[in-house]
Amino acid sequence: EDSVSNGALCQCGAARNDHASVALGDYFSTAIVNHWESVQHSSEQPTDAFGEVQFAGASKRTSHFLRLSWSTEPSLVYNILTTHWGLPAPNLVVSVVGGNSRTQIKTWVREILRQGLVKASQSTGAWILTTGLRERLGRCVGQAVRDHAAAASSVSLNKVVALGIAPWGVVEKREQLVNPQGSFPVRYYVQNISRESCSLDNNYQAFLLVDDGSVGRRGGEMGFRARLEEYISHQRTGSGSIDIPVVCMLISGDADMLKVQSLMDLSLKNSIPWLVLAGSGGLADFLSDVLENLSSAPAVPSSGEGNSEAGPSVDLKDRVAERFKKHFPSEIQTDKLVEQVSAFSIYQNRGLIMVYHGEHESPNDFDTVLLKTLVGASKQRALVEASPYSDELKLAVTWNRVDIAKSELFNSDIQWKYEDLEDSMTDALINDKPQFVRLFAENGLNIVDYLNYGRLESLYRSVPDGTLLYQLLQHCLEERFIKNVKQIQKHTLVSGVLKHLMGDACQPFYYKALGLQSSSFKRTAMKRATKILHGGSKYHQQRCPHPWASLFLWAVLQNRSEMALFFWEMAGEAVLSALGGCKILRELSKREDETETKLSMKELAQKFENLAHDIFSSCYRSDENRSFSLLIRKSHFWGHSTCLQMGVSADARLFFSNDGVQSLLSQIWWGDMKRNTEIWKLLLAFFCPILCYTNLISFRNQYDQQEEERMRFEDELDQDTDSLYGTTVFSFTDIKHHLILAPYAVIFSHLPFIVSRWRQFWFAPVTSFLGNVLMYFLFLLLFAYVLLVDFKPPPPSGPAATECVLYFWVFTLVCEEIRQTLFLGTTWTQSFRLYIQDVWNKCDLTAISLFIVGLICRMFHRSHEFGRDVLCLDYMVFTLRLIHIFAIHKQLGPKLIIVGNMMKDVFFFLFFLGVWILAYGVANQALIYTYDPNPNRIFLRVFYMPYLHIFGYGSSIEEEMDVGRELNCTDNVTLIESGEEPCKNQESNWLVVILLVVYLLVTNILLINLVIAMFSYTFSEVQEHSDTYWKFQRYNLIVEYHSRPSLAPPFIILSHIKVFIKRIIHKVPSVKIHHFGQLSTWETIQKEDFLTARNKIQKSSDSERLKRMSAK
Repeated sequence: EDSVSNGALCQCGAARNDHASVALGDYFSTAIVNHWESVQHSSEQPTDAFGEVQFAGASKRTSHFLRLSWSTEPSLVYNILTTHWGLPAPNLVVSVVGGNSRTQIKTWVREILRQGLVKASQSTGAWILTTGLRERLGRCVGQAVRDHAAAASSVSLNKVVALGIAPWGVVEKREQLVNPQGSFPVRYYVQNISRESCSLDNNYQAFLLVDDGSVGRRGGEMGFRARLEEYISHQRTGSGSIDIPVVCMLISGDADMLKVQSLMDLSLKNSIPWLVLAGSGGLADFLSDVLENLSSAPAVPSSGEGNSEAGPSVDLKDRVAERFKKHFPSEIQTDKLVEQVSAFSIYQNRGLIMVYHGEHESPNDFDTVLLKTLVGASKQRALVEASPYSDELKLAVTWNRVDIAKSELFNSDIQWKYEDLEDSMTDALINDKPQFVRLFAENGLNIVDYLNYGRLESLYRSVPDGTLLYQLLQHCLEERFIKNVKQIQKHTLVSGVLKHLMGDACQPFYYKALGLQSSSFKRTAMKRATKILHGGSKYHQQRCPHPWASLFLWAVLQNRSEMALFFWEMAGEAVLSALGGCKILRELSKREDETETKLSMKELAQKFENLAHDIFSSCYRSDENRSFSLLIRKSHFWGHSTCLQMGVSADARLFFSNDGVQSLLSQIWWGDMKRNTEIWKLLLAFFCPILCYTNLISFRNQYDQQEEERMRFEDELDQDTDSLYGTTVFSFTDIKHHLILAPYAVIFSHLPFIVSRWRQFWFAPVTSFLGNVLMYFLFLLLFAYVLLVDFKPPPPSGPAATECVLYFWVFTLVCEEIRQTLFLGTTWTQSFRLYIQDVWNKCDLTAISLFIVGLICRMFHRSHEFGRDVLCLDYMVFTLRLIHIFAIHKQLGPKLIIVGNMMKDVFFFLFFLGVWILAYGVANQALIYTYDPNPNRIFLRVFYMPYLHIFGYGSSIEEEMDVGRELNCTDNVTLIESGEEPCKNQESNWLVVILLVVYLLVTNILLINLVIAMFSYTFSEVQEHSDTYWKFQRYNLIVEYHSRPSLAPPFIILSHIKVFIKRIIHKVPSVKIHHFGQLSTWETIQKEDFLTARNKIQKSSDSERLKRMSAK
């Protein structure tokens, strides 16, 4: 019993009548005279208060709550907070303690809480721990969280977690929370929410109500709170790089907090750092006074003590007592409190306590103060550290506060070593913090030493589950029967993913690192890679020859925009890298299901295409010849691909509309002839070749060509072999017999004028195109003559001589298609896959297949007519193939794209039209004819006649209504089944007319106008960018005729024989190309100049000025 209440109350604070009878028996009378202890005089039961609470009169948002015993394990509680309640794992825990029952919280302290603590918690992803009650300090923190939530964005709201840890016996209206089955939610009523009270504050996300058996007494939750803070301090942050930092913040406070087993005493024993807010009053002012003014006090040993560390000095006791009386004049037991070990343990652990004078400092720098507090504590705990600032750096990375890192850690006062930045760099990469990656790269991190194949594999293993890249890697793993991506090593999977995305635009990635050949079969390559990957650590220690480019791929595959842009800036081959990123992102967007992610991928892809366009424009303005070399240079990293090949694969129409790209294509198209040559002059020279030796056609100066060759190849470093004849390697000397080596240009300069001029004219792609078009017209005329005039019966009467010439002509076309297929790729499958991707190649394949079928069928009497029918259809396909030549025309070229897009619109229109025709045709047939089993008449009347009605043909309305005048019909079922015409039904003619009116209204007005509107939209959309479409389409035609032999079918067979003898029999090596060393340096300089100019424009913009002003 409590002696003060005369037995009405128990020492636990509850009324005597509230206890069970077992607690009131005589055998329990010893509890009356002894001091009440929760451990001895209370028992635990399953909780009867848990769930969600909704505050009446406040917002509809609910908060979690749980009544628990003070002895509950912290691990269980932390699991409930993070797993069951869904609170995000903290990067920092700030435990706010203090408050004074006799004084109000000062205004500047409230400002510190609102602009300092809560803002710092939002930026670092922290938890704020208080009592969670609507009184004193807990109320101020709740208001600060509320004000921040009202002003912050929705993204920031999820980062600030306010957690209340309050004693159950102090909470007002706690009986409303009791429900053994749980409350989801319970409505919590408080009469006056404006005044301070011990009720729960609705601004907190969760409440832990600690019950130690007492009622109306504070402090029972402190032991549990200290254990929870100590447990959290040993857990890992969300990134997993460091333990979760915990800091206690003292604001004001009573003298009772100095007692042994108080929260401060327990926290200091657990090495939890404290931040004391000086000037806030109470205990905070006392501790700041003691720590700042007595730090240099002489240690005079007290009597009976052998050393100064065994106990406090006499002089220190007196000075502490003097300052205690100064700050707590109303305390009676001053000497007793001074004698408490807690006061001197605080002084001895002063390295864990930092004093902050918030009244004289800006609250915006509060996160820096928290960081310094934690760093000071880490220095106090650390024994031997490689770098005293490594923990501070890890905290800055974890909080993503690059501004703090720049001002405090990278301010030229600290010399960072590679070992100090290595782990933080990995953390920044995995957690997508590009600003830190940039900071480390600028301050001592050598990316060449950092990125080896082992670390690159670890970066790919860190890909989050559920992402598109994870799914692609998992799909590749299924071929190797491995169930978990985290177990994979390996670059073979990444190479497989890139192979799926890049297609045949380039050779496989990372094959050289694994000692594989790009032409290796898949099964052989997989076995070889598995053997290497399980062999040892040599492979993992190898440096990546292109570290920035490898990281660029890694970032692009994960759609990390800012990170990918930074790696692109650091990597070489700016134009090709931008086009490669554009290609990957557009392929990823086709496989992505999430709409927002798909849009972000498309936006980033367009951004890279714009960068490629702008960088190449800068290069073209700087040096025209070098920019041309830039387009045809083959890259080691990008699988020996060129900018032109990558741009086509990425569908980069904007890049191909660049003036520099079009200038190169025009020079390739015209060869050594001047680009202003009229077409009629070419036609004259084509039919009269002797005119090419006159001044009718102008050719470029020989000296200028040699000078261009010299400038083009002056930077060569090494040589490499290209693929077989037919591969497009764009350069001027490549046009001259596919010889690119500069010394050979000297040989051609010494050729006789007759030979050199002949080659200059006939080897130009424009001449080859003109010859192929003219010969194709002759082929169509010959084909038409055979079908109309000279198509003989089957052997032995036929075929005629003209038909045999036609067969030989088609044979040469087949040979050319085979040459195109074989020389497109490095393997048979790749060659056919590349060949079949082109629409016109599909048209050629269809035409040749139909011709072969028709040829075989016409050789036999039974199928002779069928074969002729097939050849007639085949003539249509061959004729439609002629449309392809319009692609070179600036006005007609875009019309091909318009027609292709309109064909897609027609399919949608035919679907709607088919639905109406079927609906009307079946109903009309059933109403007019009661019985007609003839399938020919059914098909005619159900489908064909309704289709003719759309165009005004077929039976008229009078014929539909005048059913009685029909002659030569019968109602006899037997005759009808034998094929006679049935009579029309005379009873439903009025309904037939109504259906016809509705049908014509829908089809002629609604559907026809719908398809016209669709065509108009397609036309305007393509016509708006017709120039861009034409320039992109023009490239494909130039590629085709540049790689073709100069002779047209059927004479092209001579070129095929020459190629066969040269490559197969004589084994003449294929075309040589060059790689450029100084060209990459020049490209990098152009990129840096472009980025510098762009940054200046951005800084001078109004929006950037406003941002800088708001930051100040």
